[in-house]
Amino acid sequence: MASLRYSPLTVLVLIAAACSALADDLNVPPEKIDGGPPGGMMHRYLERQVEQAIAQWRAAYEERKSPEQIAAYQKQMREKFLTAIGGLPEPTPLESRVVGTVSRPGYQVDKIIFESQPKHFVTALLFLPDANRFKPPYPGVIMPCGHASDGKGHKEYQTGAALLALNGMAALVFDPIDQGERGQYLGPGGWPKLWGTAAHTVVGMGCVLLGQNTARFEIWDGMRAIDYLQSRPEIDPTRIGCTGCSGGGTQTTYLMALDDRIAAAAPSCYVTSTPRLLEVYGTDDSEQQIFGQLLGGPFESDMVMMRAPSPVLILAATHDFFDIVGSWQTLRNAKRLFTRMGYAERVDIVENDAKHGYAQLQREGMARWMSRWLLGKDLPITEPEIDLLAEDEYRCTPDGKVMMLPGSRSVYDLNEDYENKLAVRRKASWTTGDRAALFDGVRHLTGIRILSDLPKPTVETVATIPRDGYAVEKLVIRPEPGICLPALLFLPAKPGQDRVVLHVHQQGKTAELAALEERAKNGVAILAVDLRGTGQTQSTTKGWGGPQHQDSYLAYMLGRSIVGMRAEDVLTSARYASERVTGGRPASIELEAVGNVGIPALHAAALEPALFHSVKLRGTLASWSNVIHSRLNRDQVTNFVHGALTHYDLPNLAATLGQKLSIEQPVDAMGALTRTQAP
Repeated sequence: MASLRYSPLTVLVLIAAACSALADDLNVPPEKIDGGPPGGMMHRYLERQVEQAIAQWRAAYEERKSPEQIAAYQKQMREKFLTAIGGLPEPTPLESRVVGTVSRPGYQVDKIIFESQPKHFVTALLFLPDANRFKPPYPGVIMPCGHASDGKGHKEYQTGAALLALNGMAALVFDPIDQGERGQYLGPGGWPKLWGTAAHTVVGMGCVLLGQNTARFEIWDGMRAIDYLQSRPEIDPTRIGCTGCSGGGTQTTYLMALDDRIAAAAPSCYVTSTPRLLEVYGTDDSEQQIFGQLLGGPFESDMVMMRAPSPVLILAATHDFFDIVGSWQTLRNAKRLFTRMGYAERVDIVENDAKHGYAQLQREGMARWMSRWLLGKDLPITEPEIDLLAEDEYRCTPDGKVMMLPGSRSVYDLNEDYENKLAVRRKASWTTGDRAALFDGVRHLTGIRILSDLPKPTVETVATIPRDGYAVEKLVIRPEPGICLPALLFLPAKPGQDRVVLHVHQQGKTAELAALEERAKNGVAILAVDLRGTGQTQSTTKGWGGPQHQDSYLAYMLGRSIVGMRAEDVLTSARYASERVTGGRPASIELEAVGNVGIPALHAAALEPALFHSVKLRGTLASWSNVIHSRLNRDQVTNFVHGALTHYDLPNLAATLGQKLSIEQPVDAMGALTRTQAP
């Protein structure tokens, strides 16, 4: 009989198939994982907390009736909102200049550049009414743009601004960061490498670590746009409005909630209700989620109510992904509160039977609303054909890029400036500060509880599989309701030491299965665990920041972090392994973590060092400060802790472990190998 011969490629395929089958054999049956698809476990767990938070918000809303209660609520919401985004910068000179003027029948357009922060340039178009027809000073309306690559030059925004100017109101339409002329990161050839939602999310990773939010920069740009309007002699500084669509609707909603100077607002295609948003659409890019906002607000309804009775018109589209049912829910919440204050007529809605966008009927509704509240005239304004400005007419910079202007400072530069100051502060505090107080600060930011406060998990042995010289127990570790950690316990027939390895890997417990089994054959006891959201429970939800985006931002909105939750999983698993295998002897765990789960593993070991004999990290982010200095980042959404860099960085924790810790192949914010860690 002829012998069978296989090519090297065929052999590799067969080996891979065999390994895959073996890994599947060692997986915990799906029905053992929280009664639903394993990939949805974290989402179900977080959704239950969201439901509780929403119920508490609704109960608090119903109790808010008297003028005193409403005023106290508004003050509290504004303070909480500002704290969550990291506060606002100090005003600095605008250094504004008009760089050109374009005339159109019935109005003129000034091309503007101003600095919302020193050398942080904003490009804008000021649409001014014909002075022969309308006598200045005019009301002024700011128009932050939605997510359009051409920003202020986009047809819908130009048209809306021109419509206001044709009816006696000035309009300042400006580019948000990473749109229009304000690309913040320039790639090869000087062109913006990122723009819009993706860019906002990338910069948002750094903002979160600094205790800020992308929204902080957008809000401040809008407030400085008002400063600019009020500086113009043609504008009445007491009659200021704000309108924008989509991302511009987000900015309008934030600005009308926070800035007392806005006398009337009309956000378009953004305002729904927070519960419906999360139910129908989920989380979005980074400026549209605020840290801890699900814990009492501000919900979207709050933002409409935070400056009641200042007039607000909700511009909504029937077929928008910002759910129309939620828009009406928010209107009802706001209308009831405005009515209690005696101003029911100051909040209303326009529902256009259209898809997402700033369509003509919405623009006309906006113009009529601004005319009513800023001009004191109820007029049936209709929109004529608008002669749009071409790109060379609306461009404010020589080549369409603010970052090419001399001395230009991007959001990345501003974040880096702040991080450099924080680094000096961190170095001093972790060199001479009280260690217990420093660790208390880490616990406060991450939410990681003291080991003795963590309840002991329930552990189910699903099956025991005999192997040559060892056995594998398939386990389900349940540290809290709704969370199951599939695990494998490798028990040698003759253990070679009195310690046990706790192995966690970002790809799950079977990612390095062959190596684990070989070690078990050699007498090493190993507990390999899928931390929540890894391995079998890897999230299947989608988002701008990858498959973990939705769950990470839900946790963020709940004031929590995936890092903190996974660190507690490490502690719970380590304590179980110690008690099960070594009789609970101190320092009995050899912790090893591969990939991004190294960050929670580092936290667990630094906060409870007595539990661990040694700690080995491989392929883990070198430092959070690297996210700031690298600017670009990839797959960092599970790694952030809000405000972490205001108190500590990963190397600060690493230094406390001394010789107990070894780090192999540390990576930077893009996942590339790096040789160094930040101090």
